[in-house]
Amino acid sequence: MDQHSRDDRARPDAASTGDATEQCRDDRPVDGELWQNSGSEPIHEPRTDGGSEPAHEPRTDGGSEPIHEPRTDGGSDTGGDADVDALVARARAAHERSHVPYSDYPVGAAIRTAGGTVYTGCNVENANYSNTLHAEELAIGAAVADGHRSFDAIAVSSAARDGVTPCGMCRQTLAEFCPADLPVYCDEGDAVTEHSLADLLPNTISLDTLEAAADDGRDDADEEP
Repeated sequence: MDQHSRDDRARPDAASTGDATEQCRDDRPVDGELWQNSGSEPIHEPRTDGGSEPAHEPRTDGGSEPIHEPRTDGGSDTGGDADVDALVARARAAHERSHVPYSDYPVGAAIRTAGGTVYTGCNVENANYSNTLHAEELAIGAAVADGHRSFDAIAVSSAARDGVTPCGMCRQTLAEFCPADLPVYCDEGDAVTEHSLADLLPNTISLDTLEAAADDGRDDADEEP
């Protein structure tokens, strides 16, 4: 199926209002806990059982959708349609919190860690378009900030249900942490199209790319008279 990529989506600013700002909060450690900018309420309680997986508290600010929701079925793969549908549903719920006064194009993303925890993000636009944040980068950024480095699937949805794929910039961001065979599920309303990250970004820039370029530069320098 045709891929529909919105590379022209504006990039956002964390100063936007509403629930969307929860996807790009500035968390900082205070006495072993992560606190919001206001410093009034801990977002995540510290683990007390010695485990390495961060615990996630449900939202308490009146929002109906938890920011992070661990899976309870014990699964960690995308083996069944129910898993895919659940991830797409999270992406749909996320785009409802988008701040898009300029494009009027809400996008949501839901990325699942290898341990089964789902993080969501929405696009948050800014009048300075270059500062706009994309849904995929907010989702993976929140996961990385919580200590995750392994992911097994991502779903992307727009209000248009047009099968939108991550833009080129977001593909590169995903490639920093995700395997080439990461399933990317794109919402077309009555169907879901699956791509691999490698299909969407076949020639990613990686650490190997940079090291190879540096080696070539050193070789050229050694050959100079």
